[in-house]
Amino acid sequence: MLKQFIPKAEDSVRVPEDALRKTVVSIFEKMGIPQEDCHLAADGLISADLRGVESHGVSNILRNWVHLIQEGTINPKPNWRIIRESPAITAIDCDRGLGMILAPKAMEIAVKKARDTGMGMVTMRNGRHLGMAAYHAMIALKYDMIGMCLTVAGPKMIPTFGAEPRLGTNPIALAAPAGKEAPFVFDASTTVAASNTIDDAVRLNIPLPAGWVPDKDGTPIMREVEPDYFGKGKKFLSILPLGSTREMGSHKGYGLSCCVEIMGGILTGGGYGANPGRPNYNHSVTAYNIASYMDVAEFKRTMDEYLQYLKSTKPAPGHDRVYYAGLIEAECVAENKAKGILLHKEVVEWFHKICNELSIPCLV
Repeated sequence: MLKQFIPKAEDSVRVPEDALRKTVVSIFEKMGIPQEDCHLAADGLISADLRGVESHGVSNILRNWVHLIQEGTINPKPNWRIIRESPAITAIDCDRGLGMILAPKAMEIAVKKARDTGMGMVTMRNGRHLGMAAYHAMIALKYDMIGMCLTVAGPKMIPTFGAEPRLGTNPIALAAPAGKEAPFVFDASTTVAASNTIDDAVRLNIPLPAGWVPDKDGTPIMREVEPDYFGKGKKFLSILPLGSTREMGSHKGYGLSCCVEIMGGILTGGGYGANPGRPNYNHSVTAYNIASYMDVAEFKRTMDEYLQYLKSTKPAPGHDRVYYAGLIEAECVAENKAKGILLHKEVVEWFHKICNELSIPCLV
């Protein structure tokens, strides 16, 4: 998380993991979700917060899911089914089920197939939001496999030279195990920032960095933008691709987003994210069985060597360390488990409000 997105001490509170987890489970239970699935969904959200990925933890996503379940957009008890299957591939229809619950189940299927074939892939159509993509990719780690997760959402990104949103933020996550080192875990949107991160900026009333969002006509705004740039209470209309402008490589972020739309959207049978008349949350998860390609111990030794090589890079002036993807998050987990999960006071207030509405105890 960027430093400016960390809540100020006077605006934040540390919440014990167990108390937060129990409260989230209780909320999901009130939404009519089966108990086992409640714990699975809560674990996905809490894992994001433990890793310092507040944009995909309880602060933003939970309240949105509660609203969508209440209005009927998310099916709390989906009758998900397998529609196509082969030795290495499974295609699932999610029946409007929450991706946070169904994607881990899909990854377990992918892992099972990878044991037999070397690689297993599961596509998921007609689903809903799956939270932090890394959570699902990381499931493969405990099986000594490499995991990948792609997810396609509704239009947020404008194409390079475009003036209207046409693609989702479309994150890509990949998790690879190591030996002594923390695993490599990459998880990033193909936009310059995740839409939930922009929501965080609005909550914290801090300006957005240059190159994050376009003006109404699609022109990239290459200066800081105040949260109420489009008017008090109005949301930003769209987000720029990775790279921000053509000169800075926005065509690369745009192209990567198209790749996710194809592999995590169109290939599922659910269409692309903005496809009119179709549900706009489709996903795919893939597991690669390292043992099918090489000796697992050798892979982990080489990963350790590689990650240590990256960490040993001489830092540039003004910086004291060089990181790799997943290292900061692994260190953040240890801190948050010891001290409690950092939440903004406004989020805690929402918890008390929703728990009161649902007539359940609030432990945060």
